[in-house]
Amino acid sequence: MKIDWILNGGYAGRDQSEVQHHIDELAALGVPAPKTTPTLYPLSQHLVSQGTLLQAPHARSSGEAEWAMIVGDNPDDILIAAACDHTDRALEVHGVAWSKQSFPDMIGDVAWRYADIEASLDGFTLQGWVSHGGTELLIQDGTPAQLLSPRYWIDRLRAAGLLRAGTLLLSGTIPMTPGIDQFAEGWRVALADGAGNVSRVAYRVDVLPRAWE
Repeated sequence: MKIDWILNGGYAGRDQSEVQHHIDELAALGVPAPKTTPTLYPLSQHLVSQGTLLQAPHARSSGEAEWAMIVGDNPDDILIAAACDHTDRALEVHGVAWSKQSFPDMIGDVAWRYADIEASLDGFTLQGWVSHGGTELLIQDGTPAQLLSPRYWIDRLRAAGLLRAGTLLLSGTIPMTPGIDQFAEGWRVALADGAGNVSRVAYRVDVLPRAWE
């Protein structure tokens, strides 16, 4: 499916205490708090990938486990998949919108039609793992019920004239487990329906050589 517009939701938890938890997580990295929540960040069209390698200019970038919503030719034809929003944390302290332009949104390999799962999506699991030295650690463990629903975003985008064919929206993320290093050699995300169907994102992060200046 051709992606023409990319939108990243942020600070989009249903429970405001969890939203504040994520704001506090980012504040510890020097990221300023948003003026309002939820937030919405438009990205350049090319910033989407289903690849297995992400090349970073430094070691201060990390992913976030999310779901993705893809709008088909008909605004009622909507797909849901796993996603990982990879972000430049060093740049994020200067501007979240800028940092979102630094890396692609990584999208899962399987998608569900939203019409088929709307009633059950809250019961899915949403998990993220990081890799360090060949060891994988569970850093995010939750459900889509912690996040604003696709229906919320459908209504908001429709009202704003942004519910267009070829639109990709990422949901915002769930809290990370304290004490686990998010600046990892690899990220893996899984969105699972409990019936054996799983949408997966998995990629390694390679830090590029230093620039010669």
